[in-house]
Amino acid sequence: MLTNLEENIEVTLPRGGLKSKLEQSKEAGRPLIIKLGFDPTAPDLHLGHAVVLKKLKQFQELGHQVVVLVGSFTARIGDPTGKNKSRKQLNQKEIDDNASTYLTQLSKILDMSKAKVVFNGDWLDKLNFTEVIQLVSNVTVAQLMQRHDFHKRFTENQPIGLHELIYPILQGFDSVHIKSDIEMGGTDQLFNCTMGRQLQGSFHLDPQVVLCMPLLKGLDGKEKMSKSLHNTIGLLDEPNDMFGKVMSIPDSLITEYIDLTTDFSQGEKTLLKSRLEMGENPMEVKKLIAHNIVCQYHQPQAAAAAMEFFVRQFQRKNLDDKSFEEVSLKLILERFGSAVKLVDLCHFLEKNRSKSAIRRLIAEGAVQIDLDKCTDPDKFVGLDVGLRIKLGKRGFFKVV
Repeated sequence: MLTNLEENIEVTLPRGGLKSKLEQSKEAGRPLIIKLGFDPTAPDLHLGHAVVLKKLKQFQELGHQVVVLVGSFTARIGDPTGKNKSRKQLNQKEIDDNASTYLTQLSKILDMSKAKVVFNGDWLDKLNFTEVIQLVSNVTVAQLMQRHDFHKRFTENQPIGLHELIYPILQGFDSVHIKSDIEMGGTDQLFNCTMGRQLQGSFHLDPQVVLCMPLLKGLDGKEKMSKSLHNTIGLLDEPNDMFGKVMSIPDSLITEYIDLTTDFSQGEKTLLKSRLEMGENPMEVKKLIAHNIVCQYHQPQAAAAAMEFFVRQFQRKNLDDKSFEEVSLKLILERFGSAVKLVDLCHFLEKNRSKSAIRRLIAEGAVQIDLDKCTDPDKFVGLDVGLRIKLGKRGFFKVV
């Protein structure tokens, strides 16, 4: 049991703490209180969040009490970003809307009927100023400056708001209030979770054990998966999009995604890694990963259909095999008239791409009108019903 729980955990503080807590739970005959706190700063959860959530599910399946703590108060402050600026503070409506969406998405992994949901505004809003001063007196400035982003901004002469320094203390006080035995998070939350241990000790409680999971890299293969970096695979993504995004990850991430995003057995994971080491085409392994991930968040039939869609769209050469997104001729004519430059038409079809990026695609030969490769972005395109446009690797459009 301990071996399964320890799988993929990157940091355990203190060392051996998990085993000790499990033994205490068994002796006392009570479930452990496992805390996961989140600030509802964006409406969507992604596979990076799921790394921690799936570990929580393991504790839940063993009968322990998962407490999902919504930072209804702390979201109004904002956890420091790790960048050289303060995080944007949210208003209450944004917080409420995001929290509602988060809780719905959590049910894709956790059994929310067995989880306890609490909001830290319920106790933090009630602290008077004297109580706040007494709370922050338990922590020194020197301790706060050990946090990497604070230290970095201080040494680079970048501003640090006093409210940012207080944030970790408030998160730590949440652990005091709910008397958590274990706090879960990503490795970027290590400092904040450790603050919970310190404050619980100051309030004469048995300090929580901190378990930090690794940070899943995003589609760029470099930075952690983050909505702000636009490199995510969302839990609410449609099956075709989810499958396609997984297929787009760099080959260097395949092993990481096998370990952190799939629910294959340990034996199956080892076999997949061996197949890679033996020289199997990485694309074939990625297909198995993508199929597994889509199965977790949708139905097996949807995963099979997504795999077939990917093969048809991106592996078969015949244009007639593709599925095309339909675009109205009337809308194009209203916007441009009877003739339009290729670069403008492509930008109309994929507004998320900049015109400079589209010009590069055209110059690279990545745009086709019917079966003809077009390399002149300023060429005028004659418009008619049935015209088919291939834009990059993933964009297939048909004028109707």
